[in-house]
Amino acid sequence: MRISELSVTTGVSVPTIKYYLREGLLFEGRRTAATQADYDDAHVRRLRVIRALIDSGVSVAKTREVIRSLEEPPASPHDLLGAAHAAVIPRGDEDVDLAAAEQLIERLGWQPGLCHEDVVAGVARALQSLQHADFDISEDLMAVYLDAVARIADAEIAGVPTESAEAAVRYVVLGTVLVEPLLLALRRVAEQVASARRFGAG
Repeated sequence: MRISELSVTTGVSVPTIKYYLREGLLFEGRRTAATQADYDDAHVRRLRVIRALIDSGVSVAKTREVIRSLEEPPASPHDLLGAAHAAVIPRGDEDVDLAAAEQLIERLGWQPGLCHEDVVAGVARALQSLQHADFDISEDLMAVYLDAVARIADAEIAGVPTESAEAAVRYVVLGTVLVEPLLLALRRVAEQVASARRFGAG
């Protein structure tokens, strides 16, 4: 298909597609003339990944990291998933003490080297924010959190496709970027339902 057809198929404007091509986010089509190229379903799939990331607030630079993990996937599926997570999670500017985070995530089965360091640092920053606010999570509640996230993770990882690196990264990245807001929204709904059961509906 021509670039105009690719635009119609994906809903992405031609200037935006050309920008993604210049930035190296979208790979070149098959040249048919000096100023023309043909595009196919692989371009459609890649554009949908790019748009999902950018529309969800992921920067062009971080989107480029995700695309790099698609084009140069690590040998191990486990490392591939770590690279995909690391590309889309926020990074802090400062170093953070990982000790408390490591102690907590050991209860999920973590061992040194098992998770990408940026993922562990994310837990550490969250714990640090709680500490700065002088907000304590009871041991009973933390046990519930750990059990819930372990069950969610087991179900999600069981669903990771294995037919290609692109399919696996797309699943993990979009599952991180798009599903996390859904989980947060569902948690808020569940809290209000639980509140109504405990305190009455007002």
